[in-house]
Amino acid sequence: MAFQDRGLGVLVLAAGLALGACGGGGDAEAATTAAEGTEPAAFVREVNVEVEMVRQAPFTEYVTVTGSVQANRDVVVAAEESGVIRRLYVDRGAVVGAGQAIAKIDDGVLSAQVDQARAAAELAQTTYERRKALWENEKIGSEIAYLEARSNAAQAAANLATLEQRLARTVVRAPFAGFLEDRRVELGSAVVPGTPVARIVDTSPVKVLGAVPERFAADVNRGREVSITFDALDAVVDGTVSFVGAAVDDRSRTFPIEVRVENRDGRFKPEMSADIRLPLRVVENAIVVPQDALIRDEDGFVVYVAVPDGDAWVAEVREVETGAADGGRIVIESGVEAGDRVIVLGHRRVSDGDRVNVIDDTGAVPVAGPDEVDE
Repeated sequence: MAFQDRGLGVLVLAAGLALGACGGGGDAEAATTAAEGTEPAAFVREVNVEVEMVRQAPFTEYVTVTGSVQANRDVVVAAEESGVIRRLYVDRGAVVGAGQAIAKIDDGVLSAQVDQARAAAELAQTTYERRKALWENEKIGSEIAYLEARSNAAQAAANLATLEQRLARTVVRAPFAGFLEDRRVELGSAVVPGTPVARIVDTSPVKVLGAVPERFAADVNRGREVSITFDALDAVVDGTVSFVGAAVDDRSRTFPIEVRVENRDGRFKPEMSADIRLPLRVVENAIVVPQDALIRDEDGFVVYVAVPDGDAWVAEVREVETGAADGGRIVIESGVEAGDRVIVLGHRRVSDGDRVNVIDDTGAVPVAGPDEVDE
């Protein structure tokens, strides 16, 4: 029993010494702090950011619509006479000139009919001329016979002309210069008027067709210069609006446009997709910032601006109203002014009032300090 009481006393004594040591240490630290006249330093958050000086400049608003390439002219040439194909003059894939022969239809029957009609026309003309001379000069014969001879000669000549035209149509010709995209007949094929013979495509120039939303109707007109991007060819070319539709599609609420593009080397092919970039209007003295600098919140968009605070920079949040956008940049209607330094990198890691360390695009050299003023 005495041993247990003695052990309990030792434990109580040890606890008391420990508490005394702690209390003494705290008093010493407090005394030291009071003697030096300072308070413990507070932690200050500082974030490295990059900024862009806001300046006023003209800004062109664009709209981009998806389009497709169409041939300048694309027709299927059809037979105009009946018969059998006896000759083929060009192969599929050949370049043909305007009026060049493509195929020949058997003309044996028509050729004979033309010869017969020619002989009949010559006889009728001779008869008319003789009766005319007898009647007008010597008053031999009757006026009725003279008039009949004249009518017969005219009819025979007209019949000959008709048959000659039909004979000429037994040669199927290209209506314009282009590319023989497809041939629909072979040697020995029987054709009738209207039978497809060949498809001719003219791709110099080409037309790019697009559909523009109706809200831009007042900004798009014929003759406007545009740029066209062909993703498949990694090419950007200039073109001119050659047609603007007068009606709006009631389902898509768009109106059609057509842009002509030179295609001397034939690299732009029908049915290729393309993006048409149309300039709409120019905003003078616009405040423009990178779109990536905007942060969406529940009320709209905000940006962070680096503002001077003594010898340092702090982040200040600004609610902004946005306008037109293009090429990764957007017009700010309100909330930012010329001369402000908008945080464009690191803005998603800062909060309003945070201390920021402003660096330039090299990531090392500070930009103009708070005390420096831009002219």
